[in-house]
Amino acid sequence: MGGRPISRSAPLLGILHRATDGTLAGLTLCLLGLGALTLHWQNRWGERFHQLESAQVLEHRMQESAAQLEQHFLAAVRRPGWLVPTSSEKLIYLNAPATVTQPRGLSLSGTLRLAKVPGGY
Repeated sequence: MGGRPISRSAPLLGILHRATDGTLAGLTLCLLGLGALTLHWQNRWGERFHQLESAQVLEHRMQESAAQLEQHFLAAVRRPGWLVPTSSEKLIYLNAPATVTQPRGLSLSGTLRLAKVPGGY
């Protein structure tokens, strides 16, 4: 066999070797891609779960403060029955008031407009 490559003496074995190398490289890339996607999805799930827990804590605090306010006002009323206990079914939700739209900038000579800089910038 001396200096001849194996692909010349056994071409079928050389083709099989190249195909196996390509398959292993492809599988390695797929494994790395799926690992990265798994970590990404796990991170997103953790963020969403943290947001859910925060929302639940805020809801609990809101219910506690509403109950405390209700008890305070019920105790402060001199006539019993003047105020009734509240429930979520009795709440009235109002739409946000419409905002007045103002021009985005001042008109100079009719064509050039300077935009207002928002506060805090």
